[in-house]
Amino acid sequence: MDQGYPGTVQQAERLWARRLRWRLKGAWQWPAFAALTVVDAVLLATLPFAGEGSGFYGGLLLAGFFNIVAVAVLAPACGLLLRRRRPDLPRMIASDYAGTWLLVAVTALLLAGGLVHRPALQAAEGAERAAAAAAHTELRGPVDLRRLEPDYFRACAATAEPQRARCVFVSTAQSPPGVTRDTEQIPNSEYRAAP
Repeated sequence: MDQGYPGTVQQAERLWARRLRWRLKGAWQWPAFAALTVVDAVLLATLPFAGEGSGFYGGLLLAGFFNIVAVAVLAPACGLLLRRRRPDLPRMIASDYAGTWLLVAVTALLLAGGLVHRPALQAAEGAERAAAAAAHTELRGPVDLRRLEPDYFRACAATAEPQRARCVFVSTAQSPPGVTRDTEQIPNSEYRAAP
């Protein structure tokens, strides 16, 4: 029998074990992508970093875009930088490490942006509640509220005629909110603000 054969098997087993170890260490990018895209979508829906949010599905699209840019564009370049510091890492493993950390960074940035924007979002929600309360008091009934500007709303209450409505403009830039009657009796669904 050839005495070299058992040594070759042992070398192959060691090489296989080393490759398996590298694969397990470097196989976090795509599971992280799937999990963090859902986490990011929830963050964007509940804690938007701009505006009033776009709901879960809009957040899912935006989070997917951010995460694809992180994985497809930034991860290879950051992987090269990582290999300069750790030349022992294979290129794919370094790219995977970088992609995983970039995905975590995207989530952290979305969380930080949402927390920074939260006071403005709460102020906008408070202004909308104040406008709805002032319009409800003036029109004495349920109102259809439409934001025209950050602190300026148009509220309408239905009348017996479907094409007509009783409407007011509400300014929340003052306290208590200022209410002005609108002479046009067009419902908000058909109303277009002047450009």
